[in-house]
Amino acid sequence: MRVTIRLFARLRELAGAGELTREVPPEATVAAVWEHLVREFPEMAAYRPSISCAVNAEYARFKTAVSDGDEVAFLPPVSGG
Repeated sequence: MRVTIRLFARLRELAGAGELTREVPPEATVAAVWEHLVREFPEMAAYRPSISCAVNAEYARFKTAVSDGDEVAFLPPVSGG
């Protein structure tokens, strides 16, 4: 199934894009989408303990199931003034 992945802040920089479209296995979870990203962009792995995620603009947990056509967003902590 196909999902749209939205990346913000440092994650966007690491991927070189703010939005990606990827195929993931049926019955995937947010965690499976994240693992797919980490295989493609290994330097993202360090952000796992501190990022938030959302599915279709609603905050979600890593165990949340995703469906075909969903938008999955990963948001690292952001600081600044």
